Amino acid sequence: MSQTITISDRLYTDLAQAAQERGFATIEQLLEAWQLLEVERQHRQQVVQQIDQVRARMFTTYGEMADSVALLHEDRARG
Repeated sequence: MSQTITISDRLYTDLAQAAQERGFATIEQLLEAWQLLEVERQHRQQVVQQIDQVRARMFTTYGEMADSVALLHEDRARG
């Protein structure tokens, strides 16, 4: 099933130019790619929120954890 929308000539021209600049043959391909990118962005955003939740739980359980960079440098220096 296909749908028809009404957009201004200027917007159509802008979309056609954007599609061409990005190597798409049609505006539809551009919009499909944009939609996939949006889904991926939302997924990344959810993952970041989950990471933040894990960090908050770890802080509640263990408190603030010291930076281990200095210890890593010492280990590497010992060989």
